Amino acid sequence: MRHENLRIREAARRKTLWTLASLAPGHPDAPSLIELLDRISLEERGDLVLNPVLTLEEITRFVPIRRHPSGKEIVVEHEIPELWRERFLQASIGSTRLVDGMYATDWKKFLKEWALEMQVVDTHRAAISKDQAIDGSGD
Repeated sequence: MRHENLRIREAARRKTLWTLASLAPGHPDAPSLIELLDRISLEERGDLVLNPVLTLEEITRFVPIRRHPSGKEIVVEHEIPELWRERFLQASIGSTRLVDGMYATDWKKFLKEWALEMQVVDTHRAAISKDQAIDGSGD
């Protein structure tokens, strides 16, 4: 059951991040999307199985990249700790892979994209804070 909740939560996060990325900062739909991301993060923190969650920098160093006999570099799914494993799987739906693991290039791209997505979230948060300050509703 926990894994199913994690999968559902990460699918919702992924959809929300993609939707948010399509909006300009200050868009009227952004606050509700940020609120949804905040609720997902709260649920995540409440799940003791996942604590502590590695930071982006930590996960980048933690997951080994292996050379497959085919000559390709891969990451082995079970060597990616949960929450990051499910994040990667949700972001990689439809991607090709080897039986023994996912392509390391996809893993590296995912980590770069994650950092960019978090910058988009921060930009939207700043725009919301600015709008609230201008409106006087940030009190």
